[in-house]
Amino acid sequence: MHSLAIEKHTLAVGDGSSMHAFVARPTDKGSFPGVLLFQEAFGVNAHIRDVAQRIALEGYVVIAPELFHRSAAPGFEVPYDAFPSVMPHLQALTEKGLSDDIRASYEWLRDSSHVAPDRIGSIGFCMGGRVSFLANSIVGLRAAVSFYGGSIAPALLPRAAHLHAPMLFFWGGLDKHIPQEQIRSVIDAVKAAGKPYINVEISDADHGFFCDARPTYNPIAAREAWSLTLSFFQAHVKKADERSQAAR
Repeated sequence: MHSLAIEKHTLAVGDGSSMHAFVARPTDKGSFPGVLLFQEAFGVNAHIRDVAQRIALEGYVVIAPELFHRSAAPGFEVPYDAFPSVMPHLQALTEKGLSDDIRASYEWLRDSSHVAPDRIGSIGFCMGGRVSFLANSIVGLRAAVSFYGGSIAPALLPRAAHLHAPMLFFWGGLDKHIPQEQIRSVIDAVKAAGKPYINVEISDADHGFFCDARPTYNPIAAREAWSLTLSFFQAHVKKADERSQAAR
């Protein structure tokens, strides 16, 4: 395990706005693979910051951008039982704005002295699961993970043809927020585009099953999904780094 540095940064976004971001990284010398971590609708809250640190402990530099920066003050977060209060911010998001945010976050990682610039992946939860899919179609990722990413279909389905890297999808079999036909259309689009993917449905898991701050938390499903996520990143994001180190 690594000791960590916790940082806050302000990123300049292509549309002229500024975006705050939470960063967790190993303090060891050298460069590490990077991970874009995309929030749920409830902000870059304690859970997302904890996930960032869990990933960083595995040897990654992780950045979690505040995607509501155009409509909310820095540090915005709300309780999980206050979903109506996030609706105005969700409705203010645009594909163009998110694309600018993705590029700014990716470029921050790519340009960091702590990051191996050709070894960057992404992961997102709920709203962020959709953004992780979008990110994989925009920037040169090595792997992307989407936990119960709603509303990928229909708007983002044409982007399946532009995915840069393998996708790992997680869905809850009990999830009433994302219809089965929507999931099928996402997987069908990725398959039709000939892009590599892993599709995982956990039959007894509900929406938000990974988050231990939500009533739908499923600890067994969360552990299984986390193990597969780390293995997926190990295979696709870390692999080249390990080979180059072994060769030296």
